[in-house]
Amino acid sequence: MAEDEVTEEQLAAIAAENEEQEQVNYKAPAVKSVKEIHDLDKDDESLRKYKEALLGSGPAEADPTVPNVQVTQMCLVCETAPNPLILDLKGDLEAFKKQAFILKEGVEYKIKISFKVNREIVSGLKYVQQTYRKGMKIDKSDYMVGSYGPRPAEYDFLTTVEEAPKGVLARGNYVIKSKFTDDDKHDHLSWEWNLNIKKDWKD
Repeated sequence: MAEDEVTEEQLAAIAAENEEQEQVNYKAPAVKSVKEIHDLDKDDESLRKYKEALLGSGPAEADPTVPNVQVTQMCLVCETAPNPLILDLKGDLEAFKKQAFILKEGVEYKIKISFKVNREIVSGLKYVQQTYRKGMKIDKSDYMVGSYGPRPAEYDFLTTVEEAPKGVLARGNYVIKSKFTDDDKHDHLSWEWNLNIKKDWKD
């Protein structure tokens, strides 16, 4: 069987295996600005110091024209990869649809997302990824990133270890639709990229 000649029935079986039935009953907390949080409990010295350790000494002056959350880079972290597998998410996102990461079948990898929080605390950040093969959704992964306060430096989030599929039927092109969102359903960034599973790195 030639590479990428997987049937619709086989794709449907893969999608069924990966279907998650888990429901999360989580309710987001009420939104408060960094200034409001700093102004709460001013007389409690230990709480004031704790908040300062988490949030800095006071509300940061950030450029109001930039988004509160900026997703800057995605990287496939794989120790055996011959070259870094990096997407610069500050540039032309459409260009990613025309290129593909090459990933050797069966290797272990993690996805690293770099992002900045500029002005206000953001609650319940999530990285969501849907994987398609020949137009059919075969997998969906949701990663809880967490809640973060503003700071000048970027944050990095690393997923758990994933294993690239392997075998003749697994080889070929996958389209991946990624989204960085939060509890308030803000779509901070959505992008689409391609992953090509091959027998070897330079196959």
